Order: sequence, then structure tokens, then C-alpha cells
Amino acid sequence: MLGRQLSSYRNESQQSAASFALSPYPQLAMWLGFMLAGYSAVANDSIQTIGTFISSNRRFPWYYLWLFIGVIFVVAIVVSWSLYDGDVSYQRLQSKGLTESPSEFSFLQLTAPVILLVLTRLRIPVSTTFMLLTSFSGTLATVTGMLQKSVSGYFIAFFVALFIWWLFSKPLRWLQRGEASHLWTGFQWITSGTLWYLWIAQDAANIAVFLPRSLSVPQLIFFCAFIFAALALLFYLRGDKIQNVVDEKSNVVDVRAATIIDLVYAGVLFWFTLVNTVPMSTTWAFIGLFAGREIGMSLSGYHGDSLWKKTFSLIGKDILMVGIGLLVSIILAITVNATIRKEILELF
Repeated sequence: MLGRQLSSYRNESQQSAASFALSPYPQLAMWLGFMLAGYSAVANDSIQTIGTFISSNRRFPWYYLWLFIGVIFVVAIVVSWSLYDGDVSYQRLQSKGLTESPSEFSFLQLTAPVILLVLTRLRIPVSTTFMLLTSFSGTLATVTGMLQKSVSGYFIAFFVALFIWWLFSKPLRWLQRGEASHLWTGFQWITSGTLWYLWIAQDAANIAVFLPRSLSVPQLIFFCAFIFAALALLFYLRGDKIQNVVDEKSNVVDVRAATIIDLVYAGVLFWFTLVNTVPMSTTWAFIGLFAGREIGMSLSGYHGDSLWKKTFSLIGKDILMVGIGLLVSIILAITVNATIRKEILELF
């Protein structure tokens, strides 16, 4: 186990060295940044959208799950590319400060995905939106806009989940009695696929930020092929270490519980898809959903009085982890971006 961890950190050190060596060469740096961001974003954010899908479908071969999720990814990206003149981000990169594709890259911009990989290995659910986009944002207003939308996402998801799992605890328990029928499995795959599509519409920008805002056909093919392969590795590893963030929550292995979680979360992301095209942290909405769910289940007596401490411990740990990620992201943004540094100094 120790050998595997040392090997993992050695690989990440090599990736950092590659980032440093290629940062003066924009065309090479662009694709290196995309590949690092592609795997790190999918690996960290997998807990939000396909974490419950992996947990509740362990009886299926990993490649069945991979092909299902991978095909949806390709379809979602091609749809955006077709509708928005080569843009694969569903116009999430149209916010001020993100509209222009980078013409040069700093070492820290290329290192951000490596930091994200390290935090993923430490099982820390980090906001890939803040980690990857803030270092490219040209203005402080863009960063604060993302932060405001993300915070509102946390609280909306929290209260929606709280009321659903508190007020409807008895019907939900009744639904989960006995063995689940095969219909539940089909319903869960549909809701997971829908949730995954909505996540792509929100977070594809985190990967595409390194690339031209309008991709050619060869660039589109490489984009889809690389992420498709990265998803294969992720499913082969069954979510890898970050999957523990989902597995430690109450009753997520049952296909019926996983379906309800995915359905509620998909509803929250769909709402924010309609609000505006400002990027947001879907991680914050995810953490808020699970926090509201855990408290709602506790209020309904699901956990019993003895497990309130565990409930708040899990919630507090998740908030601490995303807070660490936000702090690291802000430090990166301030260090890399001279405009943001100037605007912050003017505030004080």
C-alpha cells in the first residue's frame, strides 16, 4: 500500500516537472494542461455524479458502467460543440475574463490540475471549478460571481434535501423495504445518466478552459477520446480513493436510495443550468445535498439519537475539505493573476 502511494506521488512530481518544462510552449502546454485537468477533474468530481452509480452497481462489470457513462459524455460534448459553434463548455466560458482562449500559460496554471490530483488522492472533495478556472479568470468579479452561485447552490441543495428526507422519510423507507425490483435498476441508470449529462453541461468548462474556445473536428475527437479513456481507468478502479466520500454516507449502496439521491441532485443542477451561464461549483451543491440528507434522516429518527455526533462530524469534515480547496484556489488565482491581485489590493 505504501509502495503504491509513493509511486502515485512520484508520478505527480513528474507531472509537475513536465508542467514546468512545457509552460513556455503554449501549444504543448495547452494540451498537457487539458489532459491533466481532464483526468483530475473527472476523478475528483466523479463522487458527485457517478459516485452513487458506482456504489449501487458493484454487481455489474466495470466496463458496462464505463460504456454507459462514456457514451453519454461523448454525446453531451458533441451536442454542445454542434449547438455553440465548436464550444464544448455549454457557453460556461462566456463569462467576463474567460471568453478568450489562453495564448500563454504560467507554471502555476499547469500545476493546478496536479494539485487537484494530490488532493483527490487524499480523498478531499475539492471544487474543480475554483481550482481550475480561478487561475484563468481575468477579473475578480468573475470569481465572486462563481462563489455567489456556488454558495447558493450549497444552501439550495441543503434545504431541498433536508425537507425531502425529513418530511418524506416514511414513504422513502417504505420504498426501500425488501429486495429492489429490476425496474429500480433501470430507473437508477436513467437518473444517473441524466445527472451525468447535467454535470457535463456545468463542469466541462473546467476541462475546456485550457483549449481554444472553438474546437476543430480533430481537436474534438481527441478531447472526447482522452476523457473516454480516463473514464475507463476511473471505473476500473471503482472510483478510486475519492469514492470513500460517498461510501461513508448512510445507505447509498441500495439502488433505490441512490436513485432518489441522483434524482434530487439532477433537479438542483437543472435549476442552476437555467439560471445563467456563470460557472459554479457543483461540488458545493453535492456536499450541501448530502449534508441536508444526513440531517433530514437524523431528524426523522433514521439514525437514532446516538448517531447525531457522527452526522455532524461527516458534514463538518466535508465543509472543511471544500474550504481547503477554495483557499488553495484563491491563493493560486492571486499568485497567477495580476489583475485579480490589483483589484484585491484596491479593495483594502
